[in-house]
Amino acid sequence: MRPRNTTKILGIFAALAISGFASASLAAPTEAGSPVPDAYGKIIDNGFQLPAIPIQKLDKKFHRQVVDFQTKESAGTVIVNTRERFLYYVLSGGKAVRYGIGVGKQGFAWSGTAYVAWKQEWPTWHPPKEMASRKPEIAKYVEDGMNPGVTNPLGARAMYLFNEKGQDTLFRLHGTPEWSSIGTAASSGCIRLINQDVIDLYSRVRPGRNTKVVVIQ
Repeated sequence: MRPRNTTKILGIFAALAISGFASASLAAPTEAGSPVPDAYGKIIDNGFQLPAIPIQKLDKKFHRQVVDFQTKESAGTVIVNTRERFLYYVLSGGKAVRYGIGVGKQGFAWSGTAYVAWKQEWPTWHPPKEMASRKPEIAKYVEDGMNPGVTNPLGARAMYLFNEKGQDTLFRLHGTPEWSSIGTAASSGCIRLINQDVIDLYSRVRPGRNTKVVVIQ
């Protein structure tokens, strides 16, 4: 998956500096809170109608909730624990917003430290050529892209992860229409969230090299 105008984006961010790839200062959450009530109802967003999620069919631990979370990372950091299938948005006071996620299949997963270079509402999907070689039916979207919509694999929002050199990692934090894939290893490497959750996360994240993203296997 790649954004349009990648060359332009690289030029904007290449002059900035962030810390390199490293391990996270991560501690397990100590106590889960209550899931956010009414977080998964039907919504209309930018002219697109997102259906309600039958969230009762998904394990409650994967519902969005504020949890106790001790870490040395600063507030605003995004920590992804691929093994546990959780994404944490670090808050102040030893708290974090925890979201359930779907992660990459074995062999496609990625780990390291990056930053959110930019983000987009209702993105166009451009699968990488490597994916198209495995799935010829999506080859037509490599250059032209799949238009935004409720069936688009990037969902309602996408946040694009770049490395310390200002290079696109080709990994995304993004929404998905496949809510039942949350808690599984189903994607081709990217981190997927329920559309209602990715909209919430998107509203919290500010693009730039100060928005650190730590992905842990």
